[in-house]
Amino acid sequence: MSINRIQLSGKDILEKDFKTAMRGYNQEEVDEFLDVVIQDYDIFKQEIDRLQAENEKLRKNTTEQTRTRAPQANPQVNYDVLKRLSNLEKAVFGKKFADAGE
Repeated sequence: MSINRIQLSGKDILEKDFKTAMRGYNQEEVDEFLDVVIQDYDIFKQEIDRLQAENEKLRKNTTEQTRTRAPQANPQVNYDVLKRLSNLEKAVFGKKFADAGE
């Protein structure tokens, strides 16, 4: 549902005049019902506005998080680091350690 498709405002409902007929509805009963409709309508509008603001805030936060997120590790870089670490272990602990790891 798009907020732009709403055709009536609380004020429109309040100011609506109905033609009277000989066997029409009880005007006081209609007015009381319309008062409730107007109150509900205004509450729905406030909730829609609040949710739209919250939605915009969340979209903005998501966009900012996407921009500031650390880049994903490159598998090639990880392989190079592991290879260097292995060579370092061999140099420090000698061939005996290297043979035990295989």
